[in-house]
Amino acid sequence: MIIWSPFIMDELAGLRDSAPPTFNVDPTSNELAQKTGFITNFSGPNNKKGAAWADIRYFGITADADTDEAKKFIMYSMDEGYASTLSIAPEGKFPVRRGNSSDPNAFTKAWSKLPVGVDRKAPLTDLYSADVINNIVAGLDTASRWGVKEGELSRASKIINAQFLNRITREYIDDEISVDEAVNKINAELAKF
Repeated sequence: MIIWSPFIMDELAGLRDSAPPTFNVDPTSNELAQKTGFITNFSGPNNKKGAAWADIRYFGITADADTDEAKKFIMYSMDEGYASTLSIAPEGKFPVRRGNSSDPNAFTKAWSKLPVGVDRKAPLTDLYSADVINNIVAGLDTASRWGVKEGELSRASKIINAQFLNRITREYIDDEISVDEAVNKINAELAKF
């Protein structure tokens, strides 16, 4: 198990010589990618819908820009040219916009066929199952920017900086406390915020 950026997708597939998988004797094998799944949504008893982390990029038009031309570019980039926009880095740019009026899944399908890789290239669909592809895109259904609800970033920052999550998790990993004790300690600390 690893917590990492989706930019690792091509490395898992043996497409980058500087970071070969050591899953088997072939450093160019995509076998590890074929056996890899991605968790994109965490849920629990108090949040059955779940939550996911995302860093969604936006287009902005500056005050001194040629507004009409900028709007045309954005409209093109988010529709006819959306696959090209995603192709800049398909392993890290997921289709927030899944499709259009003629095909609600047009952009998801186009994205899944985009090639990834550095030293060798292959479409995502050749490397990962349809279930993995669909799961990655579905993670956007509950994603919040940086995994934090609107208006909660300050609180989340204070919680992270307090470092009790790390400390209590370490106590659990080192068998110093049980999982129930860890949950209770974390909830007690969270209540302070």
